[in-house]
Amino acid sequence: MRQAIGIDIGGTNVAVGLVDELGRVKAQRSMAMDQKLAPLAMLDKIEAIANSLLEQVGIDRRDLSGIGIGAPGPLDAYAGIITCPPNLPNWRQVPIVAELGRRFEVPVALANDANAATLGEKWVGAAQANKHFVCMTIGTGIGAGIFVNGKLLQGATGNAAEVGHMMLNPNTEGICACGQKGCFEWHASGTAIARKASALLGQTVSAREVFDLYLSRQPTVVPLVEETFQYIGAACVTLINLLDPEKIIIGGGVAEVGEPMFAVVRDYVSKYALNPAGHQVSIVPAGLRTNAGIIGAASLILCDEPVLAT
Repeated sequence: MRQAIGIDIGGTNVAVGLVDELGRVKAQRSMAMDQKLAPLAMLDKIEAIANSLLEQVGIDRRDLSGIGIGAPGPLDAYAGIITCPPNLPNWRQVPIVAELGRRFEVPVALANDANAATLGEKWVGAAQANKHFVCMTIGTGIGAGIFVNGKLLQGATGNAAEVGHMMLNPNTEGICACGQKGCFEWHASGTAIARKASALLGQTVSAREVFDLYLSRQPTVVPLVEETFQYIGAACVTLINLLDPEKIIIGGGVAEVGEPMFAVVRDYVSKYALNPAGHQVSIVPAGLRTNAGIIGAASLILCDEPVLAT
């Protein structure tokens, strides 16, 4: 059976998994992204984790079908280079495909991390039956992948669907990592939720801690979190009006709050989508949850169906 390593590189964590041709994760491990380390030093750590997973399962690296990587953009998927992601300020012009290809001597493929997660959802997740859908990942940052007529929209360099940097409210305090004011990511990412709640509470809290406070109905954070859900609903309406999808899938750490978020987003969409058919667009959680990134990255190697539009 064919197997590949899937690597999901994020601004907060890096996940590495061994995935088989049926989309099953055979072994996996995560570690914190150390922003102080040079990229090649982080790749040393990733290589060590991949080797330990292969040893754990009893597979020689020469028997791998390849390595798939999902990483934050901007990147050049076709050249195999991570160019200048705002959430990884150290990672500039990193030739990650050539570097891992040299180390492992197997085929290596690169995609935007949100596109990789979208491929995973299409392959074995919540979008297997859909030809027109958006998969949005809301975590440290916000990204998305877009399928139109059964093909993933990549764009000229593989950076299509950077929805986190579409403008929602320019009349706002602070500047997004991309340099603009009022980006969706600035208002509704996990980083944004933690930043705003920490300022309100006068102490540093994580997004997960904010959601725990929200679910216990802590009066200071309830309005903040519900405003965040409204921003996510507004972004979904924008995507529905622009793309006319059958389904929007939402994954990432922020989606882990579950039904309280989805109920608000669905209600917003049912009121404000322009096309009456848009009111009925299915808004669902990611089927692969936190494994979408590594499964989607591995699908770059293992999935034979031609789903990449150029």
